[in-house]
This record gives sequence, structure tokens and C-alpha cells, in this order.
Amino acid sequence: SKKKGLSFEEKRARMMEIFFETKDVFQLKDIEKIAPKEKGITSMSVKEILQSLVDDGMVDTDRIGTSNYFWAFPSKALHARKRKLGELESQFAENNQKKEALQKSIEKSKIGREDTAERAALIEELAALRQKKEQLKAEIDKYRECDPDVIEEMRK
Repeated sequence: SKKKGLSFEEKRARMMEIFFETKDVFQLKDIEKIAPKEKGITSMSVKEILQSLVDDGMVDTDRIGTSNYFWAFPSKALHARKRKLGELESQFAENNQKKEALQKSIEKSKIGREDTAERAALIEELAALRQKKEQLKAEIDKYRECDPDVIEEMRK
């Protein structure tokens, strides 16, 4: 039977295991040797996975001389998670406050808008007046070419 390959996320997780288990600093060529043997990540995809981890800030990199060094320590991941958790908790609290403020403004705006017969009559009258306004506008547009102001504008 065919062996199914690892998904991109599984490869990323296994790559992070390499860093966390060894707690060491590596060059790209070292990781390209270790990853296929220990974690089953194909050597062709090691560079791409490593770059995605660097882009996401999960692995640190530095250029010293002509060599690039890569490292990630478990404590950094813990601090990143704690920082993210703090951010999310503050966003949650902020959004809860906004929600409460919106609920209060909804309650405040409902006051005086109770459905009554008088209110229904006024709404109906408003709709009728708006419709009448549209009809009058249409009639004005129909006679626009005979308007003395428009004729004067055309002459100028």
C-alpha cells in the first residue's frame, strides 16, 4: 500500500520538535540531514517549512558571516502563547464592554418607540408623503425642458 505523506502542518510541528528536543542552534544543511532521518520530513520540503516557521516568528534566524543559523527554544513558544493569550483576553473584555454599551443604547433607543396606533398612523402618513414627493419629482422632471431657468442655461 502507498505511504501517505505528511501534511504541511504536521511537518511544521515535527520541525519544531527537532528544535525543542535538542535545544540547539542549527544551520540549514544540518536540519536538512536531521529532519528526514528523525522526523520523516522529506529533504525537499525542509527549506520551505523552515522558512514558513521563520516567517511566523516561531523560529529565530540570524546571519553570522556567510552562514544562517536557526533556533527555537521551548521557553520562547511559551512566552509567545502567553502574550497571545493576554492579547485575546483583552480583546474579549473590550468586545464584551462594546456589546454591553450597544445593548444599553438599544434599550435607550426603544424608549418612545413603542408600537401605538398613533405611531402606526404617523408612519403610514410619512410613507404616503414620501410617495407623493417622488410623484411630484417625476412630474417636475417631465416638464424640465420647458423650465425657463434650464432654457436660459442652455442659451448661455
